[in-house]
Amino acid sequence: MQVQTPDWVKHAVFYQIFPDRFARSTRPDLPPEMQVPLEPWNSPPTLQGYKGGDLWGVIDQLDYLQDLGVTAIYFTPIFRSASNHRYHTHDYYQVDPLLGGNEAFLDLLQAAHARDMKVVLDGVFNHSSRGFFYFNDVLENGPHSPWLDWFDIHDWPLSAYDGEKLANYRGWVDNRALPTFNHDNPQVQEYLMRIAEYWIRQGIDGWRLDVPFEVKTPGFWKVFRDRVKALNPEAYIVGEVWTDARQWLDGTQFDGVMNYLFTGPTLAFAGRDRVVKPLVELPDYLPYPPLDAQGYAEKIQTLLDLYDWEIQLTQLNLLSSHDIARALSVVDEDLASFELAVLLLMTFPGAPSIYYGDEVGLPGRLDPDCRRVFPQQPDWNQPLLQLHKDLIALRHAYPALRIGQYRTLAAEGLCYCFTRLLDDEMLVVAVNTGETAATLKISLDRPLPQKILYGQGEVTPRGQQNLILELPARKGLIAV
Repeated sequence: MQVQTPDWVKHAVFYQIFPDRFARSTRPDLPPEMQVPLEPWNSPPTLQGYKGGDLWGVIDQLDYLQDLGVTAIYFTPIFRSASNHRYHTHDYYQVDPLLGGNEAFLDLLQAAHARDMKVVLDGVFNHSSRGFFYFNDVLENGPHSPWLDWFDIHDWPLSAYDGEKLANYRGWVDNRALPTFNHDNPQVQEYLMRIAEYWIRQGIDGWRLDVPFEVKTPGFWKVFRDRVKALNPEAYIVGEVWTDARQWLDGTQFDGVMNYLFTGPTLAFAGRDRVVKPLVELPDYLPYPPLDAQGYAEKIQTLLDLYDWEIQLTQLNLLSSHDIARALSVVDEDLASFELAVLLLMTFPGAPSIYYGDEVGLPGRLDPDCRRVFPQQPDWNQPLLQLHKDLIALRHAYPALRIGQYRTLAAEGLCYCFTRLLDDEMLVVAVNTGETAATLKISLDRPLPQKILYGQGEVTPRGQQNLILELPARKGLIAV
């Protein structure tokens, strides 16, 4: 079958926002449920405390995001919940009151779309929470509840809070706070499908799906895709799958996944032995052991061979997220390593995703530290912010960086070089992660690039087809 994916994603630059930590609104007329005691904005993040970021605050920052070059926002969950991360959903039809409720979200959607920015929401459809009405009815009424079959109940009595007793129901990763849906129940399937359809009708541009690999019911995600795409064929469906995702990326389910198979090798190559292993031992993306250029080339080629090219162009590529330590901390706050990783991110096939604050040098170790608040402007790393702006602008300016073919040209020592090709447009990207300057000789079968668009180094043609690249230590360049 011919794989079809949303065209706009191929040209997008995403910005991931953890709503509680990005921006507080300065509106004087906030509703009373938002005028509540909060943790100090600049205090260290905690597992249970709220900082009070909200969606009107995001609206206030849309000019900043537009100036950065962002064209799409991915929000971690925004629905009513009793957790600061909101993966414990209480009501899928109501935006959390601390975020401003449905009114604030519809204002945000209108404001973002006025700037041609897309909005993608996080769909937590594997599990709900103890406060989800239908599960709460089970807790209150036991075996008399009409919603028993919506969950996997093992025995009675249920113990939703006392860890000394068996929960007697299935929760995600055995967490009694997250009762898992019984997806084999047709009523549960229909309920979840209608949620997805409802928010598409409200105008959202896609869904990021939380732990979709946990849903074992055959055909569930195929039906999900069919119903979402029937309302908006260009809606983006992206799954949180950390490893080989071929079973979901066959063209009948997801348009892409969060591409941790890019994240790991890229940090292992850019950061090498600077990678702080205690920060990366738990997740599956594993940015170690250190990779040389040949090792990186092999990992990248393996990744590019996994999926159809249409899928490659709509993968969600990232260096950081709310689930892992921030990339800057992973490479031990070594700016050169992080900058090289950003260069590789912005020139790779698929949609780059910036985790809020990474662009201004926000560090963060494991959860909850990776969920710090967005820093005040005096604390921004301005050169790093400018680097992001420059690379994003180049990505927008040159279609080859978005949809051009990707081909490795050289992988020698700690120097890696590749080209992006589209019709008559060719860009050459080279990085040197080593501690000393290096020279690369590459051969091309078309007019040679002579102009450096970004970075440091020298590009010298040798005859009709040979090019000499001279790269300073721990620097990269883009030539056209």
